[in-house]
Amino acid sequence: MALPGWLESARRWVVRPPGSTVDLGSLWAEVARAGELESELTRLDDSALTSRKWSGRAEFCAVAREAARRELGLRAYDEQLAGALALIDGRVAQMATGEGKTLTAAIAAAALSADGPVHVLTVNDYLARRDTEWMWPFYQRLGVSVGWVTEKSTAAQRRAAYARDVTYVSVNEAGFDHLRDGLCTDVADRVQRPLGAVIVDEADAVLVDEARVPLVLAGSTLAGPDLALGMAGVVRDLRPGDHYVLAEQDRTVHLTADGIAAIERALGAELYAVQNLDLLTAANLALHAEALLTRDVDYIVRDGRVELVDGFRGRVAQRRRWPDGLQSAVEAKEGLTGSGGGSILATITLQAFLNRYSRVAGMTGTALGVGEQLREHYRLEIAVLPPHRPCIRRDEPDRTYRTAGRRDEAVIAEVTAVHATGRPILLATPAVAGSEALGERLREAGIACTVLNAKNDAEEAAIVAEAGAIGAVTVSTQMTGRGVDIRLGGSDQRDHDRVAALGGLYVIGVGRHDSARIDDQIRGRAGRQGDPGGSVFFVSLDDDLITRYAPAKSPSVADAQRIAEQVNLEIHRNTWRYHYLLEQHRVAMADRREQVLTTGRGSEILAGLRSAEHAALVRLHGADRVAAVARTIVLHHLDTAWADYLGFIGELREGIHLRAVANLDPLDEFHRAAVPEFRRLIPDAEERAAAVFAALDPSGADWTAAGLGLDRPSATWTYVVDDDALGTDMSHFLAGLIDLFRTR
Repeated sequence: MALPGWLESARRWVVRPPGSTVDLGSLWAEVARAGELESELTRLDDSALTSRKWSGRAEFCAVAREAARRELGLRAYDEQLAGALALIDGRVAQMATGEGKTLTAAIAAAALSADGPVHVLTVNDYLARRDTEWMWPFYQRLGVSVGWVTEKSTAAQRRAAYARDVTYVSVNEAGFDHLRDGLCTDVADRVQRPLGAVIVDEADAVLVDEARVPLVLAGSTLAGPDLALGMAGVVRDLRPGDHYVLAEQDRTVHLTADGIAAIERALGAELYAVQNLDLLTAANLALHAEALLTRDVDYIVRDGRVELVDGFRGRVAQRRRWPDGLQSAVEAKEGLTGSGGGSILATITLQAFLNRYSRVAGMTGTALGVGEQLREHYRLEIAVLPPHRPCIRRDEPDRTYRTAGRRDEAVIAEVTAVHATGRPILLATPAVAGSEALGERLREAGIACTVLNAKNDAEEAAIVAEAGAIGAVTVSTQMTGRGVDIRLGGSDQRDHDRVAALGGLYVIGVGRHDSARIDDQIRGRAGRQGDPGGSVFFVSLDDDLITRYAPAKSPSVADAQRIAEQVNLEIHRNTWRYHYLLEQHRVAMADRREQVLTTGRGSEILAGLRSAEHAALVRLHGADRVAAVARTIVLHHLDTAWADYLGFIGELREGIHLRAVANLDPLDEFHRAAVPEFRRLIPDAEERAAAVFAALDPSGADWTAAGLGLDRPSATWTYVVDDDALGTDMSHFLAGLIDLFRTR
């Protein structure tokens, strides 16, 4: 039922919606001024509109609205203009699914581009290209250039795209390009310009859920996986309960005395002897892979490779690895050839990378649940935008069952009954294995369905677009990042009214997620733009969320999610405490490297150590040539020292939890070891560079990097590390948090 006109107007113009930390009053005033200009602008011809010089944000919004109407056939709603203004102000705009975030971001990006380059960060390559091509006529009408970057883009294509006013790129690709640029030995080889403004799509997922994920640039291959393969065979024969036990809510695993004896008999070596530390490490990693990581839940095996499942999105993650030892252990468990990890040349967490931008803004449908983290880690406030039309979706209470078996039977019965009416159904499961099993059971019941979890993004988008068609049954892991609205009646909305009469899209969640935000995102797939819709969650008391987090005396989904969210918040804080020091060191090294790369700092460093010979080198070869050689030498040794330091940090992190045995604080001990190591880093690197410079043959012609013995890796590659500290001090920290919150 539609609201009366006066009430609808009042609803839209709420100054501070519930939960919003931003007063929207000034935004609505600018939107109103933009509305007053609309009739005037519609009378302008295309040439006059393009050449229109706007003054102030309100007039820009009016011009942008008219440009979108002409070029895209989309008239921006008042709520979209208010959202764009919030982004321009450097806020996180909370806008529900289907409210038009793509156009909102484009309006904001076009405005921000007047002050410098703008990146619009998407969650995958497909969306980066799709949104660019979709919005391109709009940008062209405003005189703003736009480009996109994907994983397959060449260096030249990347450089051209980043040279545009606005660049659409996945968050990972932008981060990887930043890392590669940080290792260039010539400024001309960089692809990015200095980071300006950024608009982050799915902001809660990127800025919070994945913020602690490190991006890695690696080179040179590690040793073979023979030890991991052998240890996997030994551990595979161990019996749970007899040889090892799971502890702390199944987050850690420990060998028993019988287990230690069994491994020592198989290896013919004493596992805890000092000289056999590599065997002990390999055994623990193999046991972790065998007992704690489950195929088709934590990872899948496809095309001869282990591919991780993104715990936040419930789908296969692109280019993601566990830290190298654990990755090799899982590959060995599955009998696969080790992929190798390479020595780390550079790394940065998404949180640190995003904070390198001069201005950060974001969009999402579910920001309020992470408001504390957004303020704490990015100093971001939230602007909650009301929907253009009131949401009339019917959200039913959870249906709770004692066991997963009974829960699943009830789900099949519900789908069978609803499917018979023709109403489209979307089922969401937390894990890949769950979606596959549910799809199989539906087919056995005679219900045709489509299962989504590991296809490419373009195929997924096409399938999702039809999930609202008559009779459609779609099974998927959680839907964040799909980037496509589910329209009633299918993508062409041919049967919109028929589906609406049936109640709209029916969303069924099979099990709750650790975060209520993700459940809200799933619900939000139904009821877009005032359409009817419905949602319900089927849960069981033996779901992982309940057994791990809910208080034992009175288990409930709400309490379990509250505890899980508190634990994840503390994990974010604790992990960042480790990464924060590394980030300070990274910035210091990057600043020194920038001095060497862009100034005469390299020559100054070396000339001061060999002043007389330096003058002679300049008379033989010229100042520019000598400066270039000095720069090459210093950069090589700085980069080598940094890679060695990252290796040291990795080893330190792996074993730092052992300091707790001596009642020492692992974080304090981490700092105590890392700080003096870094203080020696730059002086030692420059000293080694000076030694190479001193050994130069003034009459030598071969002053190339190769000729000087300064070869760089012939191949580099990028990946994302799943920075889950299972098996380290974080596991004990995590278990303690769970116990603390469960007993409150």
